[in-house]
Amino acid sequence: MGGKCPHRRVKKRRYSHKTFRRDKFLKPESEKVALPFDEDLPGMGQYYCLHCDRYFANVTVRDDHFKTKKHKKRLKIMAGPAPHTQLDADLAAGMGMPDNGPKLMST
Repeated sequence: MGGKCPHRRVKKRRYSHKTFRRDKFLKPESEKVALPFDEDLPGMGQYYCLHCDRYFANVTVRDDHFKTKKHKKRLKIMAGPAPHTQLDADLAAGMGMPDNGPKLMST
């Protein structure tokens, strides 16, 4: 009397309807860019991820890459605060604009 129980079934993971619709209508920006052909790169250099600096063999592999955790993390990092400028470095080192205090009235 072994075997599987007939009323226990494994639930399939499915995309929610919102995720499916969002992916259907949102197109990545790198899809819109026309790239020059290059025989040395995978996919003739046509399928490129700007954020991760990677080339892919075909559209489906690139689109799968757009859904990965690494790509989404890279997008979050790139959209974060801007890197420091020279002015920020000077101010941190105490070499910035002088602060002479409030102006006093002359007599």
